[in-house]
Amino acid sequence: MKQSIVHIALVVRDYDEAIAFYTQKLHFTLIEDTYQPEQEKRWVVVAPPNSSGSTLLLARASKPEQETFIGNQAGGRVFLFLNSDDFWRDYNEMVERGIKFIRPPKVESYGTVAVFEDLYGNLWDLLQLNPDHPLATKN
Repeated sequence: MKQSIVHIALVVRDYDEAIAFYTQKLHFTLIEDTYQPEQEKRWVVVAPPNSSGSTLLLARASKPEQETFIGNQAGGRVFLFLNSDDFWRDYNEMVERGIKFIRPPKVESYGTVAVFEDLYGNLWDLLQLNPDHPLATKN
């Protein structure tokens, strides 16, 4: 049996502002943006550059109870982990593009990591795993 996680839904306030952030600030690729008239919503999928793993489904909050989760999907914990093949290149570019880092770079036993916020306040790790890490070859 082989299974994989294809999409991770990320609750957003507005499709277009989320697309702009992920494609312009993080250089993600817009994979799909399809209007679904029967549900009055869009199917918007983005992915990190040259990625072959999971993608983000940008899901606009459509009910008041969903709006409370915008920017807080993990209760204030780091929610998503963006692995890089060159931490310092990506870190420096992200700082130049105005990405807010709330924890500075640090070398850990598994690799180099820093924590940043997306446009809504969700916390992300930018990391580069050490070559001997079990997931390093899957980047």
